[in-house]
Amino acid sequence: MGIEFELKFRATPDTLASLQKRIPGSQQVYAMETTYYDTPTGALSARYYTLRRRMENDTSVCTLKTPASGEGRNEFEVECHSIEAAIPMLCELSGEDIPLPVVPVCGAKFTRIAKTLELNQCTVEIALDQGILMGGGKEIPLCEVEVELKDGSPDAARAYAVQLALAFGMEPETKSKFRRAKDLCDK
Repeated sequence: MGIEFELKFRATPDTLASLQKRIPGSQQVYAMETTYYDTPTGALSARYYTLRRRMENDTSVCTLKTPASGEGRNEFEVECHSIEAAIPMLCELSGEDIPLPVVPVCGAKFTRIAKTLELNQCTVEIALDQGILMGGGKEIPLCEVEVELKDGSPDAARAYAVQLALAFGMEPETKSKFRRAKDLCDK
């Protein structure tokens, strides 16, 4: 388990291209296809849990995110070919009960360009995400930047993220990919 601490910002394709050129270091490129799950009654969303299966290039990663005390979220992950097979492992890792059955609710398809930066008091991953969010038979564009703390000081990561957002004219994105895709189902 880890605590996920990340800050998201709305971006444009031009901003992503500029950041890709200006942020130093090597990059990794991922083709991401995500399916988010909930019970038919919305029991996971009601608990502020996120359950997903994401194809990261050719690797299937299943994740459960739960609320954490303080900042961030608890994040439990297993490599597994299906969400059904992953649920028992995620329950064991998290100590949480995932009610069954679960059904696909919404999703996302995007390309992620990721760069890891070693800063003075922390290590962050900069993720440049571009694609679509899907839900309720609708789609909207996805274009965002995530600054995720990998190690070190959350305050230092936040300071870097704010500086980056100001330098590139980006506004904070307060909703997760899941929440924005799920909102499409409710429209």
